[in-house]
Amino acid sequence: MRRIDSDWLADHPLPPIAAGSDKNRRGRVLLIGGAEFVPGALRLSGEAVLRAGAGKLQMATVKAAAMSLAVLMPEAAMIALPSDDEGEIAPEAAEFIGERLDRCDVVIMGPGMSAAPHTSRLVASVLSELDARTIAILDAAALTCAGNLKAEIAARQGRLIVTPHHRELSYLTGIAEEEIARDPAVAARSVAEGYGMVVLLKAEQSILAAPGVEPLLYDGGSIGLATGGSGDVLAGLIGGLAARGAAPVQAAAWGAFIHGAAGAALSRSVGTVGFLAREILPLIPSLIDAECAGGRR
Repeated sequence: MRRIDSDWLADHPLPPIAAGSDKNRRGRVLLIGGAEFVPGALRLSGEAVLRAGAGKLQMATVKAAAMSLAVLMPEAAMIALPSDDEGEIAPEAAEFIGERLDRCDVVIMGPGMSAAPHTSRLVASVLSELDARTIAILDAAALTCAGNLKAEIAARQGRLIVTPHHRELSYLTGIAEEEIARDPAVAARSVAEGYGMVVLLKAEQSILAAPGVEPLLYDGGSIGLATGGSGDVLAGLIGGLAARGAAPVQAAAWGAFIHGAAGAALSRSVGTVGFLAREILPLIPSLIDAECAGGRR
């Protein structure tokens, strides 16, 4: 199994950003998620989108959190969504989101959301309305609710990425965590082939699988990345890379590597554990630049 390392990145370079290109040409991202209980998740994902180089960002979250999030992220446009009695995104939010789907290149769903029956309906509604060229990323609750959406996922023709850890993959598929842990590469590949999507199975040794290709291994990073909000950063990072032109497998691989490299750097400068997910964010641009420069040598 080939490792995702600097050599792999050099063989699969990110699309260059032309001098003079405007923000629309660097890609438009719509980020959907959050709740009254965890309003900050979208801040982490949203900043990661922009740190990865995407040009424009819209964030859709519950109305109670939208104003404070807009202040935290003045670079993003904000969409206030109705919420249910639990402070989660309400089912009728789909009509607020639908009209904006044709104006984005990447949609990210899930950070800060909770699994509920209407979550899967919202995910299904969004997937069914997406343009064929749009890349979708499902994280956290949005991916665990996608088990009954095989037809909608298959229609994306490989332009959908999920980012589960072992427990989330178990929720998605019904496969026991123990079975996934025994051979994660087989599990990730089976799910990727069965659903027709890209799977980044997160763990100490992460597996990237996609239909028709050999799985890839990423074993960098650090134990310190196992902290609250780290997955939200990764989802946004992958989305930002996809927005600037990376293909789904390429975006997921670069995202895993840059996320891990940031964790390794923070382990050296801050401590093995104890650094915060938000401390990953400022490191992203320089790490991407370093790998892009390495690929040009």
